[in-house]
Amino acid sequence: MSQSISQKFTPISLLKFALPSMVMMMFMSCYTIVDGIFISRYLGSEALSAANIVYPVFNLLLAVGIMFATGGSAVVSKKLGEGKKEEAMEDFSFLTAVGVALSVLLMIATLLFHNQISLFLGSSERILDYCNAYLIYLVLFAPACMLQSLYQSFFVTAGKPRLGLVLTVIAGLANAFFDYFFLAVCGMEIEGAAIATGIGQMIPAVVGTVYFFFFKGELHFVPFHFHGATLKQSCFNGSSEMVSNLANAIITYLFNIILMRIAGVAAITIILYAQFLFNSLYLGFSIGVAPVIGFQYGAKNRDQLKSLYKICNCFVIASSVVIAFFSWLLSDGIASIFVPDRGETYVMASEGLRIFALSFLFSGFNIFSSSLFTALSDGKTSAIISFGRTCVFIILSLMILPNILGLTGVWLAIPVAEFLAVFVSVYYQWT
Repeated sequence: MSQSISQKFTPISLLKFALPSMVMMMFMSCYTIVDGIFISRYLGSEALSAANIVYPVFNLLLAVGIMFATGGSAVVSKKLGEGKKEEAMEDFSFLTAVGVALSVLLMIATLLFHNQISLFLGSSERILDYCNAYLIYLVLFAPACMLQSLYQSFFVTAGKPRLGLVLTVIAGLANAFFDYFFLAVCGMEIEGAAIATGIGQMIPAVVGTVYFFFFKGELHFVPFHFHGATLKQSCFNGSSEMVSNLANAIITYLFNIILMRIAGVAAITIILYAQFLFNSLYLGFSIGVAPVIGFQYGAKNRDQLKSLYKICNCFVIASSVVIAFFSWLLSDGIASIFVPDRGETYVMASEGLRIFALSFLFSGFNIFSSSLFTALSDGKTSAIISFGRTCVFIILSLMILPNILGLTGVWLAIPVAEFLAVFVSVYYQWT
């Protein structure tokens, strides 16, 4: 493992190292997107709206998983860089156990109060059955979702990013196949899409567990004790990533509430899917390079850290321009994937995505900036960037702009917030 993340990276070798994580995160984001495509085509826009309304519960689960994955990876890779291999493996084992325990608690709570949760998140009586069915079946796979989130980061730390990639690709293909099989062939309702997602999550969860239990590589499961300091440090390091995902839940909720008053939820669901896909590229890149940065930080190699910093920022800025341009150019095509007919939902989604594409100019830089400080074990700065970007700028934009500009203000809220967050990111990177 150390021969992998301790090597001297060039721009090409770093991108090759991070590529599996980037593809892995994009495939994970495709789970929900594929669900949306099949739900929209076979069950209609009301079912698609229902899936989006209860999705904040899934955001909460991802928030906890990514917090332990990114924060824990920073702790583990730093200790590996310091030569503390046994401590690193104990921390990895302990954090995995804590993550699974929390996912079980969330699953139980959701099963007990699913009806109240659906109504609280904005479901109407007309689509309540859709909301409850999707939520119940999706949350049954919460432990698998948690393990997948953890393993995608720890596979990189263990020097096995390609294994994580292969498992995620297989999981994504399985999800798509079962979406088609359950909805198109078997004629199941929305629970079929949730089960298909769960089956996809089970594949990396089960194989990853077997790998870390029985393959005694540089990182594997070992007996552990409760480590309060490790838990605190991991949560602190990963707090920004947790805040981002919790904010996604709040943002989705606000979008749903605002658009149910102005227009409809289905259009924003399509746009949020596009955001989820493109932002996952930068989240995957950040996950891929974070162990490298954490290792070099633990080894106190300042020259290599400076080189990594320059390479990462150049990639993020250049690719952001490309993604923003093609998102604007292909907005009609993206909308038509979900809505084949050229009706009202299609027009809203297409026009909204053209405006929303501006956010991709800035979001990648903000995502990487937050992750950079997580990798450097500076959870405070990472949390400030993430909190400012999500819980301050985006929420304020959503509360103000739609009241002034109507529907256009809804589409502009995220681009304006990401633009403002860039100033915070630049400030902390340059100080």
